[in-house]
Amino acid sequence: MKERVILHCDINHCYAQIEEMMVPELRHVPMAVGGRSESRHGIILAKNDHAKKYQIQTGESLYEAYQKCKDLVVIHPHYEEYLYYTQKVKDIYHEYSDRVESFGLDEAWIDVSESMALFGNGLEIAREIQQRVWEEIGLSVSIGVSFNKIFAKLGSDMIKPMGLVEISRDDFKEKAWQLPVGDLLYVGRATLKKLSLFGIYTIGDLARFDLDILKRHLGKMGEIIYWFANGYDQSEVAYIDTCEEVKSVGNGITTPKDMNHLREAQSVFYVLCESIASRAKEIGMAGRCISIQLRDTDLKSFTRQKTLSRATNLSDEMMIVVMELLRKNYDFSKPLRSVSVSLSHLQPENEKVQLSLFEDEIHLQKQYHLEKTIDQIRLRYGFKSIKRCSMLLDKELSDFDPKNDHIIFPVGYF
Repeated sequence: MKERVILHCDINHCYAQIEEMMVPELRHVPMAVGGRSESRHGIILAKNDHAKKYQIQTGESLYEAYQKCKDLVVIHPHYEEYLYYTQKVKDIYHEYSDRVESFGLDEAWIDVSESMALFGNGLEIAREIQQRVWEEIGLSVSIGVSFNKIFAKLGSDMIKPMGLVEISRDDFKEKAWQLPVGDLLYVGRATLKKLSLFGIYTIGDLARFDLDILKRHLGKMGEIIYWFANGYDQSEVAYIDTCEEVKSVGNGITTPKDMNHLREAQSVFYVLCESIASRAKEIGMAGRCISIQLRDTDLKSFTRQKTLSRATNLSDEMMIVVMELLRKNYDFSKPLRSVSVSLSHLQPENEKVQLSLFEDEIHLQKQYHLEKTIDQIRLRYGFKSIKRCSMLLDKELSDFDPKNDHIIFPVGYF
């Protein structure tokens, strides 16, 4: 069987680099892309190399960033520009293969296995793509070349900016196994903490560890990252026109001020649930699992969820579950900084279900049509044209539109 050749291309500090390209003066000062200084809606989304020298981290608050660098220039994100330029970059990728799979705006895998007869080997194709993106668009791209998607991404992360790293089947143990295990895709902070309890600190430690113990303590994820570390990933790079099945609908926000008690959090959750319910109806789906994520002022976060007996896309039904989860799992001994809600285990909303003796089906239908009517009013006259009275109790917290704010985050791998 012929060895696959997969590239992973990453536009270096994408949002910040696009801002620098549009305003070259920003290349000479510490700069980050984030929310407005008068609001905490945004956190640091991207930073340039000058800001990186001050240890400014993606995901931290503006206040924390300014504490590290008082002269930091914060640019409010221009999402339409990011969408435009990243698509121009991907148009170049498409010239080399019909297998181009996006991973957020700034990253993509390219399977060039069938393209080498035309364009040369993997490294040659990567160099040509890198050069073209720089000369034609003005953006630097780091590229990893490997025999699977996981090690290709690992390679693109190793050298910034304009890095080019090949990880082959012959040398992956030498190049990859010495790296911190946190560099491996989907080894996040929680998993990293669990792995450290077993003395697993490098990718090699993980690859050599007992698989049965990993599965027992980390479940399916333990098995998956073990495969990743050993180079067993066989996942395909999707075709250009492949549409991914929607697996969940969610929204979250970092609020302009801390949420100190249940009532404040409730007004924020109502806005999020209405947005999610509206989006679910638009795609004709309903979900059986409702999840909330809470992050306090120390940036510690956790997730709780509940699975329902039947699927829903009604905001009122979602709110009942959200408030139940919130009351059971948070006492507000520390204020909340950000929250999110997600609806998953999706199924078509018109899928037949067993009617319940304990629910008023007529009421549910009326509620569905009421919410659809509200969505139509907002579509025509704007989101703020109709609101719940509870949202008016604290306008500073509830005055946002998560459905149309166009917040952009990477898509999931699975």
